[in-house]
Amino acid sequence: MFGKIALAVLALLPAPALAQNDLGQNEIIVTSQRREAEDFDASAPAIGLKRRADFAVQEVTITGDTRDPAARHDEMFRMIRGAIEVARTKGVQLATGDTVVEPLTLDNYRSLTLVKDNRPDSEKVSFLVKTPLNDGVDAKAALDRIDAYVKAVPAVGRALIETTDDLTLSVVKPDQYRDRIVALVADDARAMAQHFGPDYGVEAMGVERPVEWSRSGLTDVFLYIPYKITVVPKRP
Repeated sequence: MFGKIALAVLALLPAPALAQNDLGQNEIIVTSQRREAEDFDASAPAIGLKRRADFAVQEVTITGDTRDPAARHDEMFRMIRGAIEVARTKGVQLATGDTVVEPLTLDNYRSLTLVKDNRPDSEKVSFLVKTPLNDGVDAKAALDRIDAYVKAVPAVGRALIETTDDLTLSVVKPDQYRDRIVALVADDARAMAQHFGPDYGVEAMGVERPVEWSRSGLTDVFLYIPYKITVVPKRP
């Protein structure tokens, strides 16, 4: 009876608060935490939802070293504009953001900030290239598509575009998977209660918390709620 009550509580908990700044309602960059060269997240529980990410994401950087600052800026922004126009024909999308992904378009590309590079007369600007991880598109295919796109961006003056940093992933609106994750937790709690016999039950805590995420392979992400299940004796 106790196990049934505990499981019923899972379904009756109030609607969860959104992640900080409503993160879970946006497209989110999923980074990896590594230990001994393997993806590892110490806070992630055993039960969650492993799924393919929505996009493979690669940072690219445009650099310019024309001596005259006005000419340098003009070349770099013209190359960004060209990069946006070429993206439409190469199966990729452009974006900005460290955590939340925002589209980079012809309407907002001038808001990108140029920063100093490694020489007094050189500057750089970075943004993201992403490609959908549809059926048949693995990490290699995604990298090949992004590489072909970068090579197709037309040169402008002394401006140069190249890939930087490692391939990462993004997932769109992770909070939409909340019900599926809670159902998986409930199933696991039910199975756990059965292992310990009729004198024990389980309590699930933390299931009201927002959905979190970590990387789980080259193209997969692990979506979870940081819950905790405790085995306890049934009350008399």
